[in-house]
Amino acid sequence: MFCEDLEPSPQPHSSDGSLSGAMHMRAMIAIMLSAATLAACTPENNDVTGSIGTCVRKLYSAYNPKDMKQCVGACIACESGVVTTCSTSCTLKGAQ
Repeated sequence: MFCEDLEPSPQPHSSDGSLSGAMHMRAMIAIMLSAATLAACTPENNDVTGSIGTCVRKLYSAYNPKDMKQCVGACIACESGVVTTCSTSCTLKGAQ
């Protein structure tokens, strides 16, 4: 009754290229943001000179990084850490 004279509005299809360009641009932006996020998550290596290893050798003649007391002690003394962060770090490294 009411819809007899109405024609469907033309909708853009991906075959005409109007939406495919936008989709490619969004995909490229998503890839670039993902790459930037991953680059920001790479671990930093602040010990370029090996001074932490030297510090640990001065503290412990036979340093065992799997020993929780030695690991936390070395972290606090050589990396200026605190007990909470050092114990977490040592636990993640496998110390017991």
